[in-house]
Amino acid sequence: MIPLMRRLRLEIAQWPDDAPRGAVTTFCEAHDISRKTFYKILAIAREEGQAAALEPRSRRPKASPTRLEETVKDQAVKVRAALESSGLDHGPISVHDKMKALGMAAPSTAALARIFRERNVARNEPKKKPRAAWRRFVYPAPNACWQLDATEYVLSGGRQCVIFQLQDDHSRLAIASHVASGETSEAALTVVKKGMATHGVPQRLLTDNGTALNPTRLGVQGQLVTFMSSLGVSMITGKPYKPTTQGKNERFHRTLFRYLDKQPIARSLNELQDHVDRFDVIYNTQRPHQGLPGRITPQQAWEATSVAEPPRPPALELAAPHVPVFRTPEPLLAAEQVEYQAIAPEQTMLGSLITTDPTGQHTLKVYSNGTVSFNRVIYYLTTRMAYRPVLIDWNSEAITFISPEGEIIAEFDWPPAGTKHVGMKSARYAFQQAP
Repeated sequence: MIPLMRRLRLEIAQWPDDAPRGAVTTFCEAHDISRKTFYKILAIAREEGQAAALEPRSRRPKASPTRLEETVKDQAVKVRAALESSGLDHGPISVHDKMKALGMAAPSTAALARIFRERNVARNEPKKKPRAAWRRFVYPAPNACWQLDATEYVLSGGRQCVIFQLQDDHSRLAIASHVASGETSEAALTVVKKGMATHGVPQRLLTDNGTALNPTRLGVQGQLVTFMSSLGVSMITGKPYKPTTQGKNERFHRTLFRYLDKQPIARSLNELQDHVDRFDVIYNTQRPHQGLPGRITPQQAWEATSVAEPPRPPALELAAPHVPVFRTPEPLLAAEQVEYQAIAPEQTMLGSLITTDPTGQHTLKVYSNGTVSFNRVIYYLTTRMAYRPVLIDWNSEAITFISPEGEIIAEFDWPPAGTKHVGMKSARYAFQQAP
């Protein structure tokens, strides 16, 4: 409310005792004030004098039980400075968690943000998108998918090198890191083998389209692709020039650089490897991860869920005697037999497929409503893929639909007998595109 002008306050302070009945109501309506405000100013004038009624009183409460003491604010600023000097995240959430871990009285994250702005140690970012504006996708278990990427770094004397970082998609665990003189296939194989020696074989490996990682789009079979495919690992990549597909690993690089900026400049590859190894320990076991539920550490997230079963190498699949889980379709009708026999290798753009093979791959064209038909079951994928080809990869365990860019659209378990329609809600994994 805008404070009343002094002239108006003076009129109220000089209000006569013998004013006619209804004069107060008429006065308040004429000046657009409440009767409560009128009598409050009049009481001040009669108790403390007319001069006291000319200035508005402070609305500050007499007591503030939730007001933070200056000592608590000082502690918060010191914790933030300590985290920043160590090269770790030092935002309000990180400071809040660190103060709780140290047994201090931790203010709320909103209060910490206000404190840091008041002390001029943080800037206000009103245009920053809220966390609720983003949607994220994550694989259901550790080792279901790993992300591998390399980033450049400069040693003392301006010498350039490359840091390979291998991360688990589900738990954000730093699987392995490797410092190399350049981004080569041999270095990529080294970090992957290092990770598998301690954490097992993943079901998938997501990389970019670099020549050292996965140059399949260039028509080249890279060493990493050959080695991982021999283990049964599914190699997938993001769209060209779309690093957001490997967003978890890109954010991983940023956290590493923040840490390395506070360390002495490494003079050799071995010295830089020591820095990176220490960072991995802090990242996995000491640093609460804000992208995980409950802000637990990646190691806790890894241990909270059973690890996904390793893939079966193709050679073992042919040699090992086992009964597939594949649900054999009902006997084909005469018309359907003709349809199946007519599918030649060059005719891969049909919208439906009926087959008795327990394993295989085939390219289908998605209908306008975002569906495809496989063994008389209609799978609802997404209208985003309408009229586009989609690769269907099936085996004894699951049915997977993959886009031409290598993205896994959805992965389904084999539906029970008699099922006619399957939607994305039934998918074991479904890709979610950020709005």
